[in-house]
Amino acid sequence: MSMELSIILAMAIPAVGAVLIALSGRMANLRETITLMTAIALFLNVLNLLGPVLDGERPEVHLLDMFPGLAIAFKVEPLGMMFSLIASGLWILNSIYSIGYMRGNKEKHQTRFYICFAIAISATLGLAYSANLLTLFIFYEVLTFSTYPLVSHKGNEAAVKGARTYLGILVTTSVAFLFFAIAWTYSATGTLDFVDGGILGGKVEGPLMGLLLMLFIYGIGKAAVMPVHRWLPAAMVAPTPVSALLHAVAVVKSGVFTVVKVIVYTFGIDNLVTSGSADWLVYVSGFTIIAASMVALRQDNLKRRLAYSTISQLSYVVLAAAILTPISAVGAALHIAAHAFGKITLFFAAGSIYTAAHKTEVSQLNGIGWKMPITMTAFAIGALSMIGLPPTAGFVSKWYIIQGAMSSENFVALGVVILSTLLNAGYFLPIIYAAFFRQAEPKGTHDHGGHHDNHGEAPLPIVIAITSTATLTILMFFFPDVALELAQQMIGGIQ
Repeated sequence: MSMELSIILAMAIPAVGAVLIALSGRMANLRETITLMTAIALFLNVLNLLGPVLDGERPEVHLLDMFPGLAIAFKVEPLGMMFSLIASGLWILNSIYSIGYMRGNKEKHQTRFYICFAIAISATLGLAYSANLLTLFIFYEVLTFSTYPLVSHKGNEAAVKGARTYLGILVTTSVAFLFFAIAWTYSATGTLDFVDGGILGGKVEGPLMGLLLMLFIYGIGKAAVMPVHRWLPAAMVAPTPVSALLHAVAVVKSGVFTVVKVIVYTFGIDNLVTSGSADWLVYVSGFTIIAASMVALRQDNLKRRLAYSTISQLSYVVLAAAILTPISAVGAALHIAAHAFGKITLFFAAGSIYTAAHKTEVSQLNGIGWKMPITMTAFAIGALSMIGLPPTAGFVSKWYIIQGAMSSENFVALGVVILSTLLNAGYFLPIIYAAFFRQAEPKGTHDHGGHHDNHGEAPLPIVIAITSTATLTILMFFFPDVALELAQQMIGGIQ
């Protein structure tokens, strides 16, 4: 199979899958088989591109010229390759998980759920392989609108309200700021292509470069840099598989992926270092990391605590990119992968607890580790990764971020990482301690009359998925070679 065909198939496979899912909607087993087979086919197709990209090739597809210098085009570069591997691989596990969750909780509108999920993955792959800002913007918007029905899935007042906040903030930021930033870039350079070293050098200078960067950062609302973050906790009304999609597979990852891609391939790290235009971003992302962590400390609802943790962890990527050293840029790329594996594990665990025990609050989890040992062990692994402790993926990415801060003598960034690590431990370790070392509450204390006291683990598909993602979180610590090679290729390699 040609690499050009693989690029097209990366978007076509989930899109065709969405159609087949719709046609098989009344036959649940067939519908879910199609979902799984589509996810596996997509991952195998993406793997077809990995070898050539690691060998230095950059396959491209040019679809349509819209205006001079403006085209719908795709190019597989290292960061996009990493993102597509994450999204397509985790779609398989999320699909397995979704089967157990949606059936276990007797969720309505399951066919619509699987259709929108497939469309969202198609948009994610289009975004990952975008060769320019125009193509990226189109798929960025498709991703927003395709996930709206997922956020509003339950259809109750809270879900509709949360979904409106989700859509309102993301569309407003992209139209008011991101679109304007893209138009300004095209006006200044005559192109929107992603180019090694950036395209803005000598075209936009001084304070104007800092202003343009600000428009990009706040236009990329999916990166959830404060104060453009409220959409993320608002979206926690969605079912847990959707939360996993938002936090680990596609949505927020598309945000920080776009931030890193714009800094590396539109502005250029050297241009930003010379101009000093990104200095403010260290402080803004650092504030987001600390503030979101402090809010997470006070959340008793488990999914809300995880949501504010995500806001904090996303800004690790932004902070790492803003440090503007090659090694910190590597850390930013690695943290996209590390956070994906760790955070999807945490959300899978939250959904597993809800499915088996119908518990949603941290204060309800005393002793639950002995009834759900697999779930809570996986939760502990995901939590350790978010804290940045070995042997988990989070240690690898945080190590590179710290090295980048030290090499540039950016003590503000270094202090933020150290303080936030302590805060991360402060809101994750008590959950693990309570689960395994505190006595369970008396029957019926938090359990709606005690109807779920005698639970065990969640259904098997959920257990399989959560075990797999926890294993990936550990495997990335011991075998980071592919992710590290792609991250180093993104910035031209480091010694």
